[in-house]
Amino acid sequence: MNQKQTSTIPSRNEVPKEDTWNLSKLFESDQAWSEGLEDFTSRISKISTFKGTLGSSASALHACLSYLTDLEILGERLGYYAQLRYSEDAGDSVNQERVSRFMQAASAATTARSFVDPEIQAIDSATLEQFMGDPLLRDYTVYLSRLLRMKPHILSEAEERLLGMQMEANQTAQKAFSSLTDVDFDFGTVDTPEGPKPLSQSSLSSFLMNPNRSIREAAYRQFYKVFDSHKNTIATLYAGSVHLDTYQARVRNFDSSRAAALFPDNVPEAVYDNLIATVSEHLPLLHRYYRLRKNILGCEAYQMFDNYVPLISDVSANHTYTEAVDVISDALKPLGDEYVDTLRDGLLGGWVDKYENKGKRSGAFSAGSFVGDPYILMNYKEDVLRDVFTLAHEGGHSMHSWYSSQSNPFPHYDYTIFEAEVASTFNEQLLLKYLLDHATEDRMRAYLINKHIDDILATLFRQTMFAEFEHLTHTMNESGQPLTVDSLRATYRGLLEKYFGPDVTIDPESDLEGLRIPHFYRAFYVYKYATGISAAISLSQRVLEGSAGERSEYFNFLKSGGSRFPIESLQVAGVDMSSPEPIRRAMTVFEQRIGELEKLSESLR
Repeated sequence: MNQKQTSTIPSRNEVPKEDTWNLSKLFESDQAWSEGLEDFTSRISKISTFKGTLGSSASALHACLSYLTDLEILGERLGYYAQLRYSEDAGDSVNQERVSRFMQAASAATTARSFVDPEIQAIDSATLEQFMGDPLLRDYTVYLSRLLRMKPHILSEAEERLLGMQMEANQTAQKAFSSLTDVDFDFGTVDTPEGPKPLSQSSLSSFLMNPNRSIREAAYRQFYKVFDSHKNTIATLYAGSVHLDTYQARVRNFDSSRAAALFPDNVPEAVYDNLIATVSEHLPLLHRYYRLRKNILGCEAYQMFDNYVPLISDVSANHTYTEAVDVISDALKPLGDEYVDTLRDGLLGGWVDKYENKGKRSGAFSAGSFVGDPYILMNYKEDVLRDVFTLAHEGGHSMHSWYSSQSNPFPHYDYTIFEAEVASTFNEQLLLKYLLDHATEDRMRAYLINKHIDDILATLFRQTMFAEFEHLTHTMNESGQPLTVDSLRATYRGLLEKYFGPDVTIDPESDLEGLRIPHFYRAFYVYKYATGISAAISLSQRVLEGSAGERSEYFNFLKSGGSRFPIESLQVAGVDMSSPEPIRRAMTVFEQRIGELEKLSESLR
């Protein structure tokens, strides 16, 4: 069943089962989940029996780590099920309670195992190296090596226990922001020629792509009016999240929040700085594009709500969900039958929760676990071409998870987000090439080129702007400067002016955008989108232009899971993200696309 955009958003219980994901690989039912939670909770008390034994022998260390692994696999199943059900309908009190019950149990487990890392780190280096050479600990060598690297930032057993007890409370700002913006906010409806249509965080993008400028403006101003009426609350929540980041970094003896965030992936802070510097260097290209948009649209004053409307507005880009899967399957054929068949079966089977419903989390994500399917949340809309790309993007994440879980033991199957954004945007590059190759008219080519430019803009330029905002706000907090509504908005407005340039009018409410980005509650995450698309452009060109060897190297990357640090993993695949060169290559593609659009737009006016 294909869900059409209607005047009402269905409740969760009105969504056909075939349009929802099948979580049975995690748990067959809510009751089975509750029984699993009881089992998980009953196992926690045994953790303490391993205390004081870890340095006695390799077998004793293995016994503890093996027990914890089994518990963590069960915990991952419990956590994914609870979070996925919550994302279906955050307003459902049962879903809320389930997440809370899991967080309490997970916090208790974290507290109970707080002695493990300090006790392992207390083993003298020669003895631990001897242990790591024992075949019993083969699956744990990556974990143990990384644990030793974290030694300067691991605290005493008592301190680690206290930090573990804070885990649930630390989610408050993020959960409150999500409940407020995804559940409590009522954005109303927007009048259209077809009648009033509901405005939501998910449907906003569709309104902003509407060729009718008055509809775009009405949706934009109505949307941000709701945020304006709650700006003090949201600013307080975000400031609280930043304060927590600073606290945790200082407690663990890091120089800054950013240093703490980048350390686990072994990403030098220079990579972050190089990204911002290289993108800033190329901002004249972005300003050139906005100037082109202003001229094509014929706007006397080009405004923020004009940023997303396609410049070629009379090209049909509608795809039913099944049609989108067909297109994606054809586009990804260069990756081989196993990849395509597995992904297609998943997209048409039980991996995907397809359409919007009341209380459902906005946007999209992939949630790949060791035991369950690599689930995908969508809010798919047939008239938004970006949603086809989003489905391909999330499919890239899910296939990365599929290969990682198939190829690695649990202790290091989970890859980093830095790597994840490569696999997802790689798929988007192949989809774009396929659509361009099959475009038979200049107008369609112009439409797709416009789409590609907008994707690079959204993923490389925009996410770098977000990354710069995060760095600025955390630096402000760490230097003692208060984070208030005014200081946050002023900081964000300065970045809007820098990135959008002189040809774009920054509306008074536009800087409220800095208060509505959910990724900001996972600090220093968004820069990975920008590095990801840069790596993906390089790797997709390498695979498409190369031989079976280049494809094999790409699959070695997908299968590596968390066995390497991300920069090393990408070097194996053929791209060096410690250098600004991949970002510069992406900028070359961006400039090429602008030139192509400039030429095509002259003939199509």
